[in-house]
Amino acid sequence: MNSSVSDLADDLSNAGVALASALSPENGESPYASLAALRKFAPVYHCEQESLDTRFLTRFADCQAVLADPGFVVPDRAWLFRERPAWAARPAADFFYSSLLGTNGVGHERLRRPVQRAFSARRVATLAASVAEHVDALLDRFADATAHGAAADFQALVGYPLAVTAVGELIGVPRADQERFHRLGREAARLLEPVRTAADWERADQAVVELRAYFAALLAERRARPGEDLASGLQAHPDLAEPALSGQELADLLLLVFVAGFETTVGLLGTSVFALLTHPDQLALLRADPGLLPGAVEESLRWDGPVLMTERLAACPMEVGGVSVPPGGSVTTVLGAANRDPARYRDPDAFLVRRPDVRVLSFGAGAHHCLGAGLARLEGAVLLERLFARFPALALADAPVRRESACLRSFDVLPLAATG
Repeated sequence: MNSSVSDLADDLSNAGVALASALSPENGESPYASLAALRKFAPVYHCEQESLDTRFLTRFADCQAVLADPGFVVPDRAWLFRERPAWAARPAADFFYSSLLGTNGVGHERLRRPVQRAFSARRVATLAASVAEHVDALLDRFADATAHGAAADFQALVGYPLAVTAVGELIGVPRADQERFHRLGREAARLLEPVRTAADWERADQAVVELRAYFAALLAERRARPGEDLASGLQAHPDLAEPALSGQELADLLLLVFVAGFETTVGLLGTSVFALLTHPDQLALLRADPGLLPGAVEESLRWDGPVLMTERLAACPMEVGGVSVPPGGSVTTVLGAANRDPARYRDPDAFLVRRPDVRVLSFGAGAHHCLGAGLARLEGAVLLERLFARFPALALADAPVRRESACLRSFDVLPLAATG
């Protein structure tokens, strides 16, 4: 074996070790060193394990190109019935592969267009006062819980309630109903994992059945008593140029918007607070200049964004990073690795609220760019401004607990004290 072939074999072996390390639950605190090693050894790495069989992309340019190229599509219902027929009867699979996340082309646009208006920049701007009001009320509760030096879980008292209230208000979910969605949202979000166990499917199925029933009932309620919310608007202004969405499609739209809207945002809220508390020099800059808030949110999204990776399939023979991908071949854009690519960002592992030219892939790109990105950024900026102004001595009270997930970056528990 000549040296170049031997070196290639060594690189691929090292890449496999790096990938296994990055995906290991034991490495959930920070997979980024392992992802950097994967990028070094094989920036387009074909993992041929039957449970994965995908090409992991870790360079910013490659990930951005794939997400923006219509030649790469998401797995959809046709893929489901062709490649995973055993899943097809599952309620969770039926939902996922017919939702916005699992449709392409005209079908995707048909579902996306009616809900896009609810997340326009103008509409999100009108929510700023309401978000600020929610933040202040939640911080009152947090202040009570941390009085006299006590510690409290930020995620339970602020992060989760803020995320679910903001998107719930936009959709039209009554406040009294919102608390029940914490568990259901987590169970449905198991569909985002790159490998799903039998337990994942069972829990996701149960959550989807319950959520579909809830949103079907909410739509019926809004038909009888319309309000100024998405559940009402989707039914009040149908696009006569296109076939009307069915009742199931409308319920699934609300289900997806609600669950995706708070699952990713609660991740952003927790990780941004954690990032600033563990980088006191950057927090001092932010406190001295609140104009840095938008940059702090973007840097949080770059440094440890809420979604680590997402999959695409080649719709025809494609090439990425100099590697050929056959029709139907899978690629996984590792967004977290792309956001720390040294070819795109100088000193990528540093957390810098003044970092220039931050354009993250944390919310995807192209046709499937996250509809709720603007709302998530708004919630992050309002929260950070008010939280650190109100609690000047805020500090970590104990080690946080990371969510066990290969895809979603979030904290289950983030213990903070207001008098650190």
